[in-house]
Amino acid sequence: MLFLYLVVFILILYFVDYKLNHDGIAKIIKIIPGPKDTFFVGNASAFVDISPVKLFKLGRTWAAQFNGIYRFYAFKFAAVSIYNPDDVEIVTCSMKHHEKSIIYKFLKPWLKDGLLVSKGAKWQERRKILTTAFHFNVLRKYFPILEHNSQKLIATLEKTEGKSIDAVPLISEYTLESICETAMGVQLDKDEPEVGSKYKNAVYDTIKLLIKRFVSLHLYFDFIFNLTPDGFKQMRYISTIHNFTKKVINTRKENKKNKEIEECSDNEDTVDVFAYKKKKKAAMLDLLISAENEGLIDDTGIQEEVDTFMFEGHDTTAAGLTFCLLALAHNPEIQDSVVAELKGIFNDSSRAATPDDMAMMTYLEMCIKEALRLFPPVPFISRKLTETVKLSNYTVPKGTMCHIHIYDLHRHESLYKDALKFDPDRFLHENCVSRHNYAYIPFSAGPRNCIGQKFAMMEMKSALSAILRNFRVEPVTTIEDLEFSADLVLRNSKPVYMRFIKIKS
Repeated sequence: MLFLYLVVFILILYFVDYKLNHDGIAKIIKIIPGPKDTFFVGNASAFVDISPVKLFKLGRTWAAQFNGIYRFYAFKFAAVSIYNPDDVEIVTCSMKHHEKSIIYKFLKPWLKDGLLVSKGAKWQERRKILTTAFHFNVLRKYFPILEHNSQKLIATLEKTEGKSIDAVPLISEYTLESICETAMGVQLDKDEPEVGSKYKNAVYDTIKLLIKRFVSLHLYFDFIFNLTPDGFKQMRYISTIHNFTKKVINTRKENKKNKEIEECSDNEDTVDVFAYKKKKKAAMLDLLISAENEGLIDDTGIQEEVDTFMFEGHDTTAAGLTFCLLALAHNPEIQDSVVAELKGIFNDSSRAATPDDMAMMTYLEMCIKEALRLFPPVPFISRKLTETVKLSNYTVPKGTMCHIHIYDLHRHESLYKDALKFDPDRFLHENCVSRHNYAYIPFSAGPRNCIGQKFAMMEMKSALSAILRNFRVEPVTTIEDLEFSADLVLRNSKPVYMRFIKIKS
């Protein structure tokens, strides 16, 4: 009798395995190359008890093993990972597949329906409201604030006296202050410096929980995750984040009470902001407040967008700055070329930089672009395929998650010869013209590309030019030392140490 029960149990297991992993969509997906399947659990076994560092390495192992595309399948969850420009173009070039995949729902308690997560009409309306905040003429208005904060960063670095320091906290403080004072129009409280640190730590801790959910399929269900200890932790972290951003919003509203949106000096500088009205260009938060007065958004909507931009506007730019500095520190001859360009612009003067100076920093911009290629601040994005599509000549069914690995795309030898070498000349005009339009996407691509990419580039130029006019940057952490963790933002698992040697005038 016991033997009979055992046989029945085994038959049931095989039946369930067939229904889970060899039927319907599974048959189509499994034609695509992918990691070895395990009985019953499919590919899920690869994620059992895996650390964020090992998870990041696993992605690189699979990218090297397969050729531009591979699949994942477990318990009816289907995903394809792509890192070749033809497939990336198909998925990102239009609004057809603009909806984010299921993993972005993990951000919902934090960002709710902010621009990063929203879809359809809401996304289009919010994007329309916010686009004008990042117009070139508005960015020029932000520039004095960025330059002021760059000088504050210089003053902080001078206190390090050439010691080995972790650059990440200092740069993150600079980018957080900059996004607050420009897009939000609010200064951080100097009397409570720990508030900004608590916010940043809560962001990091929330993302760690998100990555943990990503590799634990049973935690994809909110009702399960919310009952776990991590679910309760997330509530605490998000409360800290929301309290910070609510304070930013309320401070700006108080400052703007009974006042209209500040006018730009150029009276002709108007654009369509809302559907039927024209408004002067203004800071992002001011536009949201004005949109609230027009009935186009409510308090919840403002909170969603401020949460989104506070995170995306400081964390990604801090990563870009950190790894660009590290790359320049490891390539002193390239650092010398940047310094020579700056000398040609400033002639050893200590005067403040201007937006016109930024336009002349062509080689520095090439260095930034090359750093963003090797170290894309957002290494991974994900979409939901809204219809069946051909990727790399494989049929991928409607509803499949599509992970776009920007990190692997940017390091593909077929696109970039000697891809691991830091070579800014890749971004000379003559070297770009023949490159696939979707071979380089540090700010994503298509209609859902990063709305703040020009702002980020200006901010990075301001900070880097200020640093390199005052310091020689030397590496302590080596490129080989870097050990990335799976994260929404490219993040080293340990501090990134450098030395800033003051240049004698």
